[in-house]
Amino acid sequence: MKKLLLFFLLAATACAPKTQIKVPDGGFQDYFKPQPGQALISAHRGGGDYRGYPENSIESFAYLAEKIGTPTRPIIIECDINLTRDSVLMMMHDDKLDRTSTGTGRISDVTWDYCKTLRLEDNQGNLTRYKIPTLEQVLRWGKGRVLYTLDVKRSVPFDKVVAMIHRTNAADYAAVITYNAIDAAKVYRLDPSLMISVNVRNRADYERLRELGVSDRNMIAFIGTREADPELYRFLHDKGIACILGTLGNLDKQAVAKGDYVYREFVRNGADILSTDRPLEVLKAVEL
Repeated sequence: MKKLLLFFLLAATACAPKTQIKVPDGGFQDYFKPQPGQALISAHRGGGDYRGYPENSIESFAYLAEKIGTPTRPIIIECDINLTRDSVLMMMHDDKLDRTSTGTGRISDVTWDYCKTLRLEDNQGNLTRYKIPTLEQVLRWGKGRVLYTLDVKRSVPFDKVVAMIHRTNAADYAAVITYNAIDAAKVYRLDPSLMISVNVRNRADYERLRELGVSDRNMIAFIGTREADPELYRFLHDKGIACILGTLGNLDKQAVAKGDYVYREFVRNGADILSTDRPLEVLKAVEL
């Protein structure tokens, strides 16, 4: 029993941050106030392509939290929520278990009892000792450590996710990702205090959100995976809305080909948050 207790204490220590993040006086929204020339880093799928650190695992979150961020400018963990056959909210990007775990089959066809026996693999296919976490475990672990943007997969009802945010008192550090104005309005109605990642590629997208009642104060604007027109950056910044640029994919590849200095250009051009599969490389680039 003593050995078992020591194991859990050591595991908890290994995942503990050096410094705890602090919620600004103005609340969670203040993390996302545009600050020209500065950017937060968002780790796509909560891991990146680092050997030994699989997507959507608490251990990967802890590794990146240790490397990136400060108490006032913490790392953002973008992570993915799926739903088992027996309605457990668990963390995985794909609808199937095969790519990132030792399991097989569709998540909607299996139970949590099955999923919790599996081990995770990194993006190179290396087996790790890490397990699939539930959303509840992730939210409870993240308090004082990271910020979250929660990608809610199609099979997952928004009301279940919002209820879990309430149950874990995570509204001060967890935002919900939506992909259209109707879903954004749905989340806003479920809890008008939540921060919501919304798709805004042009002014018409913004106006549609406002027509449906979503307030500027609740928006974090995902402008896409290529740079926005400078006028859109200015328009959103004038309303106090931070802009997420998805460098994952082509822009990350551009940085590999041309040099990581391009991340600094993205920030100078107006990006407030860089969502990337290369968070450690982005950190080095934007800190120079």
